Amino acid sequence: MELFLLCFFWVCSFAISAEDERLPNRCEVCKFLTVELQAALEKTGRSKEVLELGAVLDTGKRRRKIKYNTSETRLTEAVDNICEGILQYSVHAERPGSLRYAKGTSQTMATLKNLVHKGVKVELGLPYELWDEPSVEVSDMKKQCETMLEQYEEVVEDWYFHHQEERLERFLCETHVLKTSDQECLQEVWKGDMGKKGSKVEVASEGEGGGKTHDAGEL
Repeated sequence: MELFLLCFFWVCSFAISAEDERLPNRCEVCKFLTVELQAALEKTGRSKEVLELGAVLDTGKRRRKIKYNTSETRLTEAVDNICEGILQYSVHAERPGSLRYAKGTSQTMATLKNLVHKGVKVELGLPYELWDEPSVEVSDMKKQCETMLEQYEEVVEDWYFHHQEERLERFLCETHVLKTSDQECLQEVWKGDMGKKGSKVEVASEGEGGGKTHDAGEL
């Protein structure tokens, strides 16, 4: 007699959107660029380090001293490889809009891994050890982040030296990068699992010794 292991999980309807519609848009790229840069700057914002600039001359003139937390050095260190941080994000397909991008394992991926641990064979088209590698979406966001940062480098510098009292997201994204009609994602805030229902999927595992293979499209 066949033993069936029934596992249920929810996949939101937007998870089956066309691939090109799922790639990050300009609003999402700008949003997470500012998130990463702001976080990097906040790590060093309270530093009391003082930098000495310029060479000591024979005349005895002292080198100029400036605070690290207002220096160009701090900004340069924060900006360097800032877009690499995007690769730490995962696609949480069960969430809407820009909220689908977040660090940590998505609910869908956690469910799939749980199925594997229970003996269900799940076929995603790539080896299990690569499941946690950056997705096409995340890799695309990283590339767009690098392009945007290069394109708006002077704007970021202007904010850093003259407008830090204003939120970076507002100064960069709302004022310089995006049209008013393209700013919707900036209003999206994660409020926890709202219990949004999608399609229910049933996965069956046959027998104790072997399992039925399920293609990712079924999930």
